[in-house]
Amino acid sequence: MRTVIVTGDALTLNDVIDVAYGDARAELGPGVPAVMQPSRSVVAEAIAGDSPVYGVNTGFGALADTRVGEQDLTRLQGAIIRSHSAATGPPLDDATVRALLLLRARTLAAGYSGVRDDLPRRLLELLGLGLLPVIPGKGSVGASGDLAQLAHLAQPLIGEGRLRGPGDPLAGRPSAEVLGEHGIAPLRLAPKEGLSLVNGTEPMQALLAFSIHDALMLVQAADLACALSIEALLGTDRPYDERVQVIRPHPGQLDSAANLRALLAGSPLLASHRHSRHAVQDAYCLRCAPQVHGAVRDVLAHARRVIDIELGSVVDNPVVVPDGEVMTTGNFHGEPLAFAADMLAMALAELASISERRVDRMLDPAFSRGLPPFLAPEAGTNSGFMLAQYTAASLVSENKVLAHPASVDTIPTSGKQEDHVSMGWTAVRKLREVVANVRTCLAVETVCAAQGIDLRAEIAAPSEPLRTVHAAIRAEVPMMLVDREVAEQLSVVDRLLPTLVGTASAACGTLR
Repeated sequence: MRTVIVTGDALTLNDVIDVAYGDARAELGPGVPAVMQPSRSVVAEAIAGDSPVYGVNTGFGALADTRVGEQDLTRLQGAIIRSHSAATGPPLDDATVRALLLLRARTLAAGYSGVRDDLPRRLLELLGLGLLPVIPGKGSVGASGDLAQLAHLAQPLIGEGRLRGPGDPLAGRPSAEVLGEHGIAPLRLAPKEGLSLVNGTEPMQALLAFSIHDALMLVQAADLACALSIEALLGTDRPYDERVQVIRPHPGQLDSAANLRALLAGSPLLASHRHSRHAVQDAYCLRCAPQVHGAVRDVLAHARRVIDIELGSVVDNPVVVPDGEVMTTGNFHGEPLAFAADMLAMALAELASISERRVDRMLDPAFSRGLPPFLAPEAGTNSGFMLAQYTAASLVSENKVLAHPASVDTIPTSGKQEDHVSMGWTAVRKLREVVANVRTCLAVETVCAAQGIDLRAEIAAPSEPLRTVHAAIRAEVPMMLVDREVAEQLSVVDRLLPTLVGTASAACGTLR
């Protein structure tokens, strides 16, 4: 297991994913205390000075003009965590909470927040011990970051809130009890530390990172599913010819078309009907796949740029800049993440939409070029994959609702001090649902296309890469000659999708 060293420098997408899913551990870099000390010294000087400095010796939000006496500053730190712990809904899952512990530790370790190294050290200590704060999943407008979620993340540092360790229920147990069992004393927060713990975009970062990671696989799975469908539907590979693609050179389109060419190369099944009358022109869901899949890839590339920047950003407020000035900032605002999540949800929804159209063509004998109704060898007494298309259609329609952008909404908070918010938390939460729906739709297409290829066996075999993928599917999901439960077949292939993508990539020399 590799170790991610948290220094305050940018993390990578793989760092976040590996730590979140338990494939890497995280440790605070040895040089972090020295990096953090200068800004901490500036905060100490500001506390002793006469000038009001937001978040250091004043209240927060709409209370920014309220000066807080030095004797009350320590009490204020616990108060902000308690008062901001106002989220609701089912708790976030373990992977998300692990990502939050890592991401918040990185932001603080960057040395702009004016806090002690005790804070990132304690966050990573909890992560290493598998002690996860219980964080309700709803209640953020994505403005000063995700205040409520980060407050619940911070509660256990002061011995409050709830923690869940290995074997504990999702609702966890009182933090003081769990910390006591591990001999950990709660921290006594110094001035500004409470504010620095709750201000930031890390929850949005985590969910967007998960979705981008998943989507990088899904765009390849979409090309693979499409190639299988082309074989099953006796389609043509002519539209993917590089001579055609380069005259409209969108990067994603070029990549998707290259994948389709590689996956279909040397196909005996395609060769068997290459000069048939029906091979002149396919329906859009086949012919325009690179244009649709490619446009999704281009949006995904933008989202990837956003998260790469965010994973190295400082999103606290206020911050201590290198020349020692304490500056109020708006870097905690979630708009870049909200836009990226909304655009990605809309784009990925199209992967499911075009996939469902290919499924429908395979099931409809009027358009399937000789396949039996619903891919049932004995249709009538068997319904075949009729209801699999219902499932895909349902999820496609659900995605149309989920793809409505959250970022076009705003609602004022904090006595109108925070009068324009991003709704980025809503955007990233619903994006996770879209991602899951798209994955299922691609599993539906893959299952149906594999059945279609079986039914073409008397004509010819598919390409070598697709024969390898088809064999991998059939190793776990036999052909359906007579009706049996479809849900289990879809579930198995859903789980297999990353493996099938890897198999295809190895067979055709790396998918883009």
